[in-house]
Amino acid sequence: MVISDKAKNILEWIFCIIIAFILAVLIKYFIGTPTIVSQVSMNPTLVENQRLILNRLSRTMKEMPQRGDIITFEAPTIKGYRYDDEINMNHPVAKYENEPTSWWKKFTYYVLEIGKESYIKRVIALPGEHVKIENGKVYINGEELQEDYLRPGVQTANSVSGGASFNDFIVPNDCVFAMGDNRPQSTDCREFGCIPLEKIESKVWIRFWPLNLWGKV
Repeated sequence: MVISDKAKNILEWIFCIIIAFILAVLIKYFIGTPTIVSQVSMNPTLVENQRLILNRLSRTMKEMPQRGDIITFEAPTIKGYRYDDEINMNHPVAKYENEPTSWWKKFTYYVLEIGKESYIKRVIALPGEHVKIENGKVYINGEELQEDYLRPGVQTANSVSGGASFNDFIVPNDCVFAMGDNRPQSTDCREFGCIPLEKIESKVWIRFWPLNLWGKV
């Protein structure tokens, strides 16, 4: 069977497109990817419609973020609790249920991120640290946390929704406790618990839009 020059050109283009797609997916998942801020929870540090570049090498290397890092992570299935007896302060870990099981669903959800919801928050406490939220302040191992990134006068309520909250606990191993800088309007670990390392997707690296704010975050 002889393949015409036209058919060869078409096959070459198809091959190039497939290779480009694979490379793009690998770079996005393992190295970094752009994103747009779509939430108000990180105001005033990050504002809606700003463009960011996310560093995913930390996930690839399975590195624990540091306090103060701004991270993205998969949104928990259960985003809040109404009553105190529904939460366990001895195991304050966010719940992830109904996760995909087949290889194709895992690929589209975790790699292509189709139908996946993510949050962007700031790391407040690390594994083994005692977190206590009291009188509008955050205490780590008994010492008040200095949070210069918050707007003047902003206080940290135990709960934004008015329901039960994680406000006095020890961060479990391989987990972090994270909150938004816009505390009155941030659904975060106070509501659903600490985030396992395996659910952290990236660290915010560079803001490239608007241009006057270009630089490392």
